[in-house]
Amino acid sequence: MLINCVAYHQGTKLADIPVEAISDHLSQPDCFVWVALRDASEAELAQAQREFGLHDLAIEDARHGHQRPKIEEYGDTLFVVLHLVEFSPTDELRLGEVHIFTGPNFVLSVRNRSTQGFLGVRQRCEREPQLLRLGSGFVLYALMDAVVDRYFPIVDALETELETIEGQIFERNAGRANIERLYELKHKVIALRHAVAPLLEAVTKLHGGRVPAVCASSEAYFRDVHDHLARIQNSIDTIRDTIGTAIQVNLSMVTIEESEVTKRLAAWAGIFAVATFFVGIWGMNFERMPELKWAWGYPVALSLIAGTCGLMWWRFRRAGWL
Repeated sequence: MLINCVAYHQGTKLADIPVEAISDHLSQPDCFVWVALRDASEAELAQAQREFGLHDLAIEDARHGHQRPKIEEYGDTLFVVLHLVEFSPTDELRLGEVHIFTGPNFVLSVRNRSTQGFLGVRQRCEREPQLLRLGSGFVLYALMDAVVDRYFPIVDALETELETIEGQIFERNAGRANIERLYELKHKVIALRHAVAPLLEAVTKLHGGRVPAVCASSEAYFRDVHDHLARIQNSIDTIRDTIGTAIQVNLSMVTIEESEVTKRLAAWAGIFAVATFFVGIWGMNFERMPELKWAWGYPVALSLIAGTCGLMWWRFRRAGWL
């Protein structure tokens, strides 16, 4: 679906134009066209390929989706794949994609499986015509910067969730629930890392050394994107290490709880073993057992059993087993 198609001249918006008029504006000097599509159909991709002269392999990647974040060059055109990461209403991470085709005089973005648009990015660029005058390379930066900036709230939310779980690790009988939440959090972190790590490596192509011509005027801005990605990557690595430590601590707490249960069972087993020992002796019914015919034999036997069991209970209690 077409979101918007706008022509710009020297950083100033000319007008919203129909797709059929794209080629007319591409031929004009100091003019570029910015087109945004969402969940594009086969026909829309085919029309965009004809208008902008896009490579077949790049269009095929955009058509099928589920690509790894990357930056590829096809002649004087850049093909960029970014992952869009957002929380669903059920607090799960939902992954989308945006494919950006950038040429000397055009930018085409194709957004798939995401509810977050880029209208704010376009409005911000139009408010700064002196930057938009840098051309399509700056628009590519603005789109990438918007995607990367949306990773920061995700990282903050993951850190907050991790802190909440850490606060519950030392609660009794919470071991299984904590393990499940930690592994669920680990899957979210891995999903975010899959969006950040490949992109961090790819962005190095856009600043320093040989830079594609379309990005030459915006090289410093892409360096800023790289710095943001590096910060996010460091935060992700820290969260992953902390999750690993939390899992080990949680398993240790489970082992401690099991050990305490084992000690309680052993203590009670010892107490009942003593009672069973005395009862077993007096239950043998030998003929020559003088205490069997003693008038005070029964209460004395019960008192001895109770006293011995009580003494053992007190010792186990002092030892922390009960």
